[in-house]
Amino acid sequence: MEYSGTGDPKRSLELLWGVQERPRRGPKPKLTVDRIITAAIELADAADLEALSMRRIAEELGVATMSLYTYVPSKAELIDVMMDRALGELVPPDDVPGGWRPKLAHIARQNWDLYHRHPWLLQISTSRPPMGPNLIGKYEYELRVVDGLGLTDVEMDSVISLVTGHAQSSARGSVNAAQAERRTGMTDEEWWEATGPVLEEVLEPDAYPLGSRVGTAASQAYGGAVGPEHAFEFGLDRILDGISALITTRSQTQAPSN
Repeated sequence: MEYSGTGDPKRSLELLWGVQERPRRGPKPKLTVDRIITAAIELADAADLEALSMRRIAEELGVATMSLYTYVPSKAELIDVMMDRALGELVPPDDVPGGWRPKLAHIARQNWDLYHRHPWLLQISTSRPPMGPNLIGKYEYELRVVDGLGLTDVEMDSVISLVTGHAQSSARGSVNAAQAERRTGMTDEEWWEATGPVLEEVLEPDAYPLGSRVGTAASQAYGGAVGPEHAFEFGLDRILDGISALITTRSQTQAPSN
């Protein structure tokens, strides 16, 4: 697990917001921060953050490792900028019709997709988030969706955290399932084919009637032991139902009495 915000705060913010020193006279630099971040993301997409190092990035760019430190002080600041760059891929829900509910669903699905494109984002703990333009812009357009619905500021923040947190936790389960298949060389169907006959020998269905019935129905529906996408969509609908109930409660509480 990596942690955002563990580098030099000043240097991280300068990199996140593109604050650069005035260009010096002489030949045009071979490297740029943009090229370094692009290479780092490509390497992380292909492997993970544990495999990412300044040396590997330098090899990818065909330069000496020490030359990277002229642009990025360490891996800590690099991760901050990588994360903010990835968040820039998200599409705001401004043009999504139908009000707050489909807009929040759009936000959740955008996050779900992002974590699948860049699974390494799930390896970053963001208790100290990188305060870059994409992260702050994301928070702003997310809050616009629930502004004016009668919620308090804290409730607005909590609603956004609930929706995006659900997308993150659901994506983690989905990514872990995909990684299990790659690392074991066995699909879920193949795992069940190997596991099923043994279970039939050792498991007495009558001793676990509910588990046997529901577990069988669920595994047949999912085609495996778990159904990450179903869990994501089911949970998202229930969360949106709860938010709808909260909004209704607030409107009733704030309605003027006759």
